[in-house]
Amino acid sequence: MRFDPPLEQGRLIRRYKRFLADIETSTGERLTIHCANTGSMLNCLVEGGQVWFSRTNDPKRKLPGTWEIGETPQGRLFCVNTGRANSLIEEALRAGVISELSGFTALKREVAYGQESSRIDFRLDYPSGPAYVEVKSVTLGFDGTSIAAFPDAVTQRGGKHLRELAHLARDGIRAVQLYCVNLTGIDGVRPAEEIDAAYAAVLREAVASGVEVLAYGVRMTNEEVVVDRKLEVFLGR
Repeated sequence: MRFDPPLEQGRLIRRYKRFLADIETSTGERLTIHCANTGSMLNCLVEGGQVWFSRTNDPKRKLPGTWEIGETPQGRLFCVNTGRANSLIEEALRAGVISELSGFTALKREVAYGQESSRIDFRLDYPSGPAYVEVKSVTLGFDGTSIAAFPDAVTQRGGKHLRELAHLARDGIRAVQLYCVNLTGIDGVRPAEEIDAAYAAVLREAVASGVEVLAYGVRMTNEEVVVDRKLEVFLGR
């Protein structure tokens, strides 16, 4: 996914009210921009850290830009805009980067399914039948390790999605939990049991039911973000 034009650089002053961020651009301009991230952004925020943002000239937009990439306290880059994850994964699927999911004949997004009135991020159709793929964006990293974790806050919704996938798997339908690790300098991902033990337990139960778990990492600059490599998954226990 290329940014056209390339992102502008600045520094973070503060993030507040979840969806707002005050920044200072490289030319000294102070702006309030949109923070398209509903999560806690744990271990991601550092006041004075570098930010990269896109501008908009749309008169209907209240804010002049969107925060796209940030610098973590560990010096990594992370994709702030969680809305990018599904587009990144679709691009990777169509390019055949995610080898485990190659060879599909059709791709559909936001398909209704399940016993709890859910929508799956992707349904991939194969001659042998469909595969249902749920995508989660991972940005939680730590000092002293290249293993990222999910989630960064308690997520009942995430548990619901795993239960839905487990129901499919038990019925003989291919079900995949795919972690898009939008954080540089990462080699693997694990459930953040110290944050949401219930999610970690449901993940292991889903795997026992036949749900596949995949993780892929990205290459990130102010010009593009590209899914480019498979990462290890550590389930624990």
